[in-house]
Amino acid sequence: MAEDLYVIEGTKEEQYKALIPQIKALLEGEPDIVANMANMVAALKQQFNWLWAGFYIVRGNELVLGPFQGPIACTRIKKGKGVCGTSWADQKTLIVPDVDQFPGHIACSSLSKSEIVLPVIRNHEVVAVLDVDSIAYNSFDEIDSTYLSELLELIDIPQSFAN
Repeated sequence: MAEDLYVIEGTKEEQYKALIPQIKALLEGEPDIVANMANMVAALKQQFNWLWAGFYIVRGNELVLGPFQGPIACTRIKKGKGVCGTSWADQKTLIVPDVDQFPGHIACSSLSKSEIVLPVIRNHEVVAVLDVDSIAYNSFDEIDSTYLSELLELIDIPQSFAN
């Protein structure tokens, strides 16, 4: 288990490439899903200094707040509502350059200006979503989508964890 996170400077891609092995080491040998989700979002928040990073877990017909780092957040989100609920319903990553332009955006924090949400899919079902918010517009792109997807594969979240 890693004891310290080494925050590096460089391009976004260089930062992800340095962070991924650290997160792998952090998760190695730890079977608890919640602990691993918590450490992953803590590492992401520490490295990138985003406004908010966290998981929402599928519970019935809504997403329920899971481990996160940042200001207080919405506790429950209905399927198809806001960016998180839409990502869940559509089973696809959503990159939102300006949250005020997203129809039905749920403003958990007025400081959030852009967002990326990635569904965590196991056995063709969404079991959770990873939500990341930034105080700057246009913060997220395909680089984030690629590397965050890679990180989500490191967490063993069984389909039974949801619902």
